[in-house]
Amino acid sequence: MCTTTVDSQNIIISKTNEKIFIDGDLSDWKTSFQGPFVIHNSGEKATQNTFVSLSWNDENLYIAYRSDDSKIVGADQQKDSQIFNTDDLVEIFIDPDGNGQNYIEIGVNAFSTNYDMLLKCISPDCGGWNTSMAFNIEGLETVSKITTEGFCTEIKIPFAALEEIENGNFAKPKTGTKWKGNLFRIDYGNTTEYLSLQPYKSSKFGFHQPQEFATFEFKE
Repeated sequence: MCTTTVDSQNIIISKTNEKIFIDGDLSDWKTSFQGPFVIHNSGEKATQNTFVSLSWNDENLYIAYRSDDSKIVGADQQKDSQIFNTDDLVEIFIDPDGNGQNYIEIGVNAFSTNYDMLLKCISPDCGGWNTSMAFNIEGLETVSKITTEGFCTEIKIPFAALEEIENGNFAKPKTGTKWKGNLFRIDYGNTTEYLSLQPYKSSKFGFHQPQEFATFEFKE
């Protein structure tokens, strides 16, 4: 089930009582999918569709992506490789307080390779571009599964690990909590496209524009 969310700036995260297995198989996924993703800085239709679904319980945030892909680019690589420069992948950025500092980026390619990055600062106001690939989210799980249509990806992010991020304001969410962030995909197929669930209002290129992030809303 898919619902278009391009005209809304709230990305809904629904609470679940279901046990979620991180295996890349979405046949048992219960939460509705949102999308399709669009070109991130224009809102134009993408060449290939991407849908995403988010859910949470008291311990974890779960994300599932369904990516159509007729030409998968990438390979199984070491953790924290810079796959965003080379591979088809899906990403999530989360910046709870929306101040553009100490936010996280997680990316996963079609072969389950992942990276988790801490963006300490990207603005001259706080000292300029300062990121860390040495940062690790303890308990992070990511699995992708290649299908006849493309690839599916599941991610589990433990809230307890996020709470350890200094000055990130990643307090464990409750119903009604709102965080800033967005969901992305880079498609290096026949035409390279940079996609997001919520498009940016400006035409500026690049995902790292925290002032343009949408709102994640945790709901029952």
